[in-house]
Amino acid sequence: MRLRAIALLVGLAIMAVSTGLPGCTNFLITRGAAVDGSVIVTYAADSHVLYGELYYRPAAVYAPGTMMDVVEWDTGKYLGRIPQAERTYSVVGNMNEHQVVIGETTYGGRRELVNPEGLLDYGSLMYIALQRARTAREAIGVMTGLVAEHGYCSSGESFSVADAREAWILEMIGKGPKHKGAVWVARRIPDGFVSAHANQARIRQFPLNDPQNCLYAADVIEFAREMKYFSGKDSEFSFADAYAPADFGALRFCEARVWSMFRRVAPSQNFSLDYVLGKTPDAEPLPLWIRPERKLSVRDVMELMRDHFEDSPMDLGQGIGAGPYACPYRWRPLTWKVDGKTYFNERSTATQQTGFSFVSQARAGLPDPIGGILWFAVDDTNSCVYVPMYCGILDVPHAYAVGTGDFQHFTWESAFWVFNFVSNYAYLRYSDMIRDIKTEQQRLEGGFLEEINAVDQAARLLYADSPRNAREYLTRYSVSCAEKTIATWRKLGESLLVKYLDGNVRDTQGNVTHPGYPQDWYRRIAEESKEFLAVPEESKE
Repeated sequence: MRLRAIALLVGLAIMAVSTGLPGCTNFLITRGAAVDGSVIVTYAADSHVLYGELYYRPAAVYAPGTMMDVVEWDTGKYLGRIPQAERTYSVVGNMNEHQVVIGETTYGGRRELVNPEGLLDYGSLMYIALQRARTAREAIGVMTGLVAEHGYCSSGESFSVADAREAWILEMIGKGPKHKGAVWVARRIPDGFVSAHANQARIRQFPLNDPQNCLYAADVIEFAREMKYFSGKDSEFSFADAYAPADFGALRFCEARVWSMFRRVAPSQNFSLDYVLGKTPDAEPLPLWIRPERKLSVRDVMELMRDHFEDSPMDLGQGIGAGPYACPYRWRPLTWKVDGKTYFNERSTATQQTGFSFVSQARAGLPDPIGGILWFAVDDTNSCVYVPMYCGILDVPHAYAVGTGDFQHFTWESAFWVFNFVSNYAYLRYSDMIRDIKTEQQRLEGGFLEEINAVDQAARLLYADSPRNAREYLTRYSVSCAEKTIATWRKLGESLLVKYLDGNVRDTQGNVTHPGYPQDWYRRIAEESKEFLAVPEESKE
């Protein structure tokens, strides 16, 4: 894409933000880019009204002719009914028992292409596909086949679709009212590479005759011509430019997250900020995928999810907006006006409004119920704990289960509320409290990561005799990890309240101390107050 004039970009950004720009982030790491040869996918489901919980759908067999209800994921609205599959697979969160995982980010795209009469929303597509597909390619076929048959009612979506061998990006958008179906493109990420998407369409040109690595709707280019979105040669067609032309908001609030992931896994490539800052016409877009400079571990990828643009010009821990304690979060709205001029906050991968997130790990060298792990967490990714949930488990921990709590009522039984209690208290004195949180976070996650190999081996021995016994063992293990995490986090919340009560800080001996604000914060107060807060010097005799 070639950017238009800056003034037009800013105007489009304001319009996009005023409608409530969505916010989710996905990272995709192929087998050849991972330390252990696993396929890793991340997903942060970010919404101010999303209650974080771990969904579980058991496998089932249905009689021919059975119908299933379709309920919109975002709103709970009943959309209609479609034929049920005769057999479905068990699904834990966004990963099924065959290690297929699906995540998403909403890019919106051209508003006139939303079809309110469509029967399937993006959330239903994900979870229905997980119940029906044994591979990533099958999942793509299920999703695109469903919208072709029943219609698509959401706006533009980017999906991460992966299994233990392949990782794909699928981008889809409807055709507008009275047009059933959708246009879409899916590209397989080359082995040894990584990719990302964050609420902006990213597939541009794509090969037209390479079905092993690229799939697309037969009319994806023709429809763009009909709608006057594109008029060039087929080989020049760009899905993103035709169906979701980027404005300032799409670059600064969305592509910037991709830039930050890329610069961290390939620092020597010095990816330019020109494109994502949204102020340079004709800036070169970021590539769809890159080769990391070293292979990534699951731990590395967890840390990528905790990014606040540290050590960059967009660092959210810097400036007056971070307050005296370097809090890297900004409360909404995303933009505001002062004296008629519009300003904005940066939007990083880690954000306070995350409902749940995961780092999935799919491993081809193990039986599927053992090979897939959904490292699951609720709330802010920087202060969460990723807990291992094997994809073959038969139930989920009570604290994370649907129905344990809700968005309207606090309860200590709910993982979502326990983690929010800790993180929201930490926002008051972030630079100090985050150190206490990180100590427990790293201890728990590090312990789980160290245990996984032994758990794998024990489960594998059981699986040889009885797959059911192996799955029961993995269920007990995953539940125990969750219970340990919640107990630790409740205690952490209590200890933080005691340690930081009333703006004081207890030292290691339990003595109350009274540390002041950082010196640069005092300087700002002095400059703003001028002489009003200054103590008069004693007069000299």
